[in-house]
This record gives sequence, C-alpha cells and structure tokens, in this order.
Amino acid sequence: MTNTLLVELLTEELPPKALRLLGEVFLRELAAELDQDGFLAPAGAHEFFATPRRLAALITGVAAQAPDSEVLVKGPSVKAGLDSNGKPTPALLGFARKRGVAVETLERISDGRQEVFAHRDCAKGGRLDADLGLKVEAALKKLPIPKVMRWSSGDAQFVRPVHGLVMMHGLRVVPGEVLGLKSSNRTLGHRFLSSEPITLGHAADYERALLDEGNVIASFGKRRSAIERMLTQTAGKHAGIASDDALLDEVTALTEAPTVYEGRFSPEFLEVPQECLILSMKQHQKYFPLLDEKSGKLLPRFLIVSNLKADDPSNIIRGNERVLRARLSDAKFFYDQDRKARLEERVPHLADVVYHNKLGSQLQRVERIQLLAGRIARELGADALLVERAAWLSKADLLTGMVGEFPELQGTMGRYYALHDGEPREVADAIEAHYHPRFAGDTLPDGKTACAVALADKLDALVGIFGIGGAPTGEKDPFALRRAALGIIRILAEQKLPLALDALVEEAACNFSNVKLDTAEVENVFEFSLDRLRGYLRDRDFEINEIEAVVSQNPSRIDLVVPRLRAVQAFKQLPEAEALASANKRIRNILRQARDAIPATPDPGNMPEEIEKALYGMLETVEPMVEAEIARDDFGGALQRLASMRNAVDRFFDHVLVMADDVTLRRNRLALLSRLNGLMNRVADISKLAA
Repeated sequence: MTNTLLVELLTEELPPKALRLLGEVFLRELAAELDQDGFLAPAGAHEFFATPRRLAALITGVAAQAPDSEVLVKGPSVKAGLDSNGKPTPALLGFARKRGVAVETLERISDGRQEVFAHRDCAKGGRLDADLGLKVEAALKKLPIPKVMRWSSGDAQFVRPVHGLVMMHGLRVVPGEVLGLKSSNRTLGHRFLSSEPITLGHAADYERALLDEGNVIASFGKRRSAIERMLTQTAGKHAGIASDDALLDEVTALTEAPTVYEGRFSPEFLEVPQECLILSMKQHQKYFPLLDEKSGKLLPRFLIVSNLKADDPSNIIRGNERVLRARLSDAKFFYDQDRKARLEERVPHLADVVYHNKLGSQLQRVERIQLLAGRIARELGADALLVERAAWLSKADLLTGMVGEFPELQGTMGRYYALHDGEPREVADAIEAHYHPRFAGDTLPDGKTACAVALADKLDALVGIFGIGGAPTGEKDPFALRRAALGIIRILAEQKLPLALDALVEEAACNFSNVKLDTAEVENVFEFSLDRLRGYLRDRDFEINEIEAVVSQNPSRIDLVVPRLRAVQAFKQLPEAEALASANKRIRNILRQARDAIPATPDPGNMPEEIEKALYGMLETVEPMVEAEIARDDFGGALQRLASMRNAVDRFFDHVLVMADDVTLRRNRLALLSRLNGLMNRVADISKLAA
C-alpha cells in the first residue's frame, strides 16, 4: 500500500538567500533516495515547503514496504570452477557454500567476456520505518551548504540548529531519528501569531493545518505569489514597483505570514540620485521602492513586506520610516560631501589604492586604460581626447564616500559627479557605461567613446591577470575574467566594431611596461576569448558545426563572425554544399598525409589531364570573384561563387590520381589542391560541415 509521506525539519532562521534552493534540493534528493530502493510509485507528486523556520518535503505514492527484487550474484568462471574432469573446484564449492545452495542449482551465464557460474536470489525489499531516517540524513548531506553549525552537546551538524522533526506516512508517525531528534507528528506555527504546537492527523493535512492553525503559508511559491499580489495592490494604479526576482525571493524567505504596508519618506531626499536611494532601500532594508509609472522617477513612497499582520500597523510603519530616514540621511551626506571635490582631483590619489599586488595601483591601471582606449578611439575614428578624458576619470569615483558605502554604484556615481563637474555628457556617460555589460543580458556601452573605454578596461584586466598566472580554473574565476571576455565579444559583435581582437590583446600587453608578464599566458587570452565566443554563438542558436566552421579559423574580426555564420547557414541549404564539404574534408586529409614538399603555386604547364586544367582554369576565374565578394563583406556571395565549382571538383577526384608515381606531377597536383583548399576556406572551414 502507498500513502503520502511528509518530512519536516523545524529549524532556527535559515539563510534567506539560499532558502528556495535548499527546499528544492532537499525534495529532489529525498525523492531520489526513496526511488533508488523502490519506495516510490511511478506517478507520485512531489512538493517542497520552505519558510524561515522549516524545510519540508511532501511526496505522494510512497510505499511502506519496498518490493522484493531479484539479485544475480556472479561467481567464478566455468574454466576456474571445473577441473579437467568436469568436477567442481574448491573455488566453485566455496561460492556455492557461501550462497547456501548446491552446486547443481547454479546457472551458467555469459558476462560478456567469458562464461561464469551465477546464483539468482531474491532480495527482500526495505521497510520505510527502518530506512527513512537514513535516507533523510543522506539527502541533507547533499544540500548546497558551504558551512555547517553544531549546537547543544550532540554531534549533529546543519546549516542552522534543528529543534523538531516530523516524519509521517499517511496517518502514522514513521519512527526514526535525524540529527539527534526523534520523529513526531507535532510542528509549530508562526513565531508570534501561533502559540500552541500543531498536531497533524495525516501527512496530507500539513499545508492546510499550518495555514489554519499556525498562520503560516508553507509553500514558498504560494507565499511569493501572495506577496507579489499584495505589492501590486498596495502600490496602486499609478506607481510601478522597483522590484527584482532576487529581492522578491529574499522577502519570501524572511516571512511566513507576509503582509505589505506602505511607508513614506521626505521628498528632500529625492535630490540624491535615485539609484542610491533605491539601492539603500532594497539592499539594506529589503523595501520595494515605488516609481512614477510614466516618468520612471522615484516617488517618496516605499512598500514594506512584514511578517506580522497587525490591526493597527502604524507603529510598524513609523518604525520602518524612522530606520529608512537614517539610511537616506547617510546617502545624502555622502552625496553632498563627494561633490565638494572634483573627480579629476581624486585621480592622483588612486596611486594609494592597490589594484593587484603584482599589477600595481589603480592609478597605473588607469594610465594603461587611457593609453589603450586612445588607440582604440583612433582606430574607430572617435574623438580621442574625449575617450582619454573618460578613461582618466573612469575609476575616480572609487574614492568617493558613496561608492565606498555602495560598491555596486561604481560608474553610476562617476557619471553623476562628472556631470556635476561640468564634464561633457559623452565623457560622463562613458564613465558609467565602461563597466557594462555587468551580467548576462545587460545593456552594452553605447557610442564609440563608451565602447573604447569599456574595451580597454576589460582587455587590461584579461591581459594583466592572465599574464601573472591568474587564468580561471574550473569553476573558480575570482576576477570575473569570463565575464570580461564575454563583454568584449558582445561589444565587438553587437556594436559591429571593425577591430582585430588579437591586435587589441597585443596592444594591451604592450602597456604593462613595468610588469613582467608571462608571454605564453598572454597569448592564451585570444583563445580564451574565442571559447567565450563559442558559448555566445550557441546561445544564439547556431549549430555546433556552423560555429566550428567559422571559429576554428581563429577569426580576429569578431564583428564579422555572425555575418560569416549567416552565410554558412545559407550555403548549407545549397544542393552543392554537402559534396563540396566532403571534398574539402578529403583535400584536408590528402594534404595532411602528404610527405612531399608542396610548391607554393601549381604550374599550369605541368597538367597533362584536361580535367585538372579545367579545375585550374576555374580557380583562376573564381578566386578573384571570391576575393572581391569578401572585400565587400558579402560572405554569402563568396560561398555562392564556391558552389559553382562543385562539378569541376567532382570531375577532378573522379578522373585524376593525385598521388601519382611521378614526383613532379604529384607535387603539382598537391599544389593545386593546396590552392583550392585555401580558396574554399576563405569564409569558413567548410570541411566542418561534412557529416
């Protein structure tokens, strides 16, 4: 018989940012443990519950007794089990004795290599009462917990002290022990809105009983939806909520009976940049700022998600307003103080800020970024003076009080302070934008000035850290170099900047005149960036063979990669594509295996066969056409030209022996194939498209 299984751990307050993940993983691992031994029915439903003080899993279709299973135990081989007279050897007799059966009852089976003796037995299925505690313990050990705690005098360890355990199968309590606690059917409700323990009559009653008797919305998802609904209702029709998923998850993890209240603050604080106020409200206080729906400007109102439902919430609201006023006063103080010194006055003091102990100070880094950004600006035809000015001021806000308090505002505050100092708007915008993109899907720097500074900043970080042996390993990337490389790829590709990435890496390395960089490691930066390019293109739904056809050629012009891929996609649809791709693959193999020295160019006077002359003549005709198309960045047109060579290539391989006995003839034909190979791969390595 199957029934619903409930397992709940009652804890002290769990880490809010990890709560949802803890609940999901606990349910998944517990279900896997039960399924492994046959306790789960095929169509069972699984649900996790997670609040600040509990982790729970509810699984339907769980058996009290796992079914018996057949076990096949292999013994010695037939060769080792029987002597020359066909009599059992001591090895076979010992195996039969160990299994408690007669030799005659053993089977002979093949294990894939040889024939062996085997015994089929029936393994008794496990009992839930005996196994559940162990399975819960095993699931808990697989939770993503970086640090565990000990409590009381026992040896139990968990992310937070655990004070209660519920394990129920239908109507009954499953006996067992987890983390030193014995199971029961009693749980607790809300810390303040419920006083008596809640006794559960059935495992399936869990969610309803907690809500009705304990004032707890146990489901993380339902609690989150309820908060979203209350936020929208309280905000009203003409206000938008400055929300984000991470904050919503966090307040969901901090509450069991959420209620939303509205607070207000003095409009005088709106003189401070709204990014500062919003960050202070969200990060420090977990409030939801409200924005004017039309203008997007911050309103002097905010929403509080409280864990208490009060008949008169005025004290709660006033208390939160008082706390927020102190926070906003700090922000206003920093803003007022920071504007008393110009950004340019702060730059020399960056010499006192260490960027990296092997790469010097932030001032030295700014000097390198300024040099590289200026070179990029000249290549792009941008105003080099504006670019160099933006680069010079790009890190000055690191020394401001506001960024010291809110590091997330670096760049943002630099822009505000630059505008206050009277710097050109293009310079101010570049100071903020040079940090972009900061995360997946983030906006890119807009305009050549911002792009030049952003590229210089990211290239300096990549080349410098790689050069001192700090390349990412495995999942470790403390300097966010993968993000920097992907940012470079996105800027070059999506802003269509005609810059050679390998040359940019070399220019960045030249600026480290006072630092000894490992040249071999610096050379890896280009390949590292191409690996990020592969991932970027996969996310844009290009196929692996299409990507490799282009990226395996180590393209330096990243802005031309997507146009080349579009051309490859169109080429794949042509009837000639498959044959040419296979021919190109064949050519590559012939050239790779050839032991002869291949001349630089084929000699048309040493072509006795008309078919090879025809192929050479077609090469002479098509090659300049292909080069002209590539010069116009018309990669689709270039591949169309190549497609016209399909018949000439097929006839050549059908009727001409490349590896002829005559050495001179053989080398000339290899030279012809070498030239054909070069032409066929001018846009992409089409051999990668062959099946």
